Amino acid sequence: MSSDYTKTQVRPGAEGDLTALTDLYNRYVRETAITFDTTVLTPEERRPWLLSHPVDGPYRLMVATAPTSTATGTGNSEQILGYATSSPFRAKPAYATSVETTVYVAPDAGGRGIGTLLYTALFEALAGEDLHRAYAGIAQPNEASTRLHQRFGFRHTGTYREVGRKFGRYWDVAWYEKGL
Repeated sequence: MSSDYTKTQVRPGAEGDLTALTDLYNRYVRETAITFDTTVLTPEERRPWLLSHPVDGPYRLMVATAPTSTATGTGNSEQILGYATSSPFRAKPAYATSVETTVYVAPDAGGRGIGTLLYTALFEALAGEDLHRAYAGIAQPNEASTRLHQRFGFRHTGTYREVGRKFGRYWDVAWYEKGL
């Protein structure tokens, strides 16, 4: 199967995406310090996360897809190239107008503008919501994510030094914010 990235579409995430989204996320869990989860999740364990991102409201899940084709040229399936979310920044009520945003891109889709498409769609979807700020924590080093966030107007506000331990070492997280 191959994907046609020129036909990439971004849409809200749906129940049918759960397994592919879980697989994509688990790759980051197993292979990177980009997420501080340390054990892979099953789709059932990930379901509450999916359901916490409805198609409207301040907590969104946007999914980038491209059509896939088989060697015979038949097949109408799609490949998930990545996703972006806005989630609660903190649980206390006074934080309700702040969200934390994140982007995950499939390894074979990096460097093709998928993160930009996802964030464009996410911030367009959030434009009508009662939100004041978006925050993003970026485990360091991660130049690609830093550049993406800066392109969208995020500015560095500080770095938590050695805040997470994964793969036998400590990692810094740089925090960025953007007015909405």
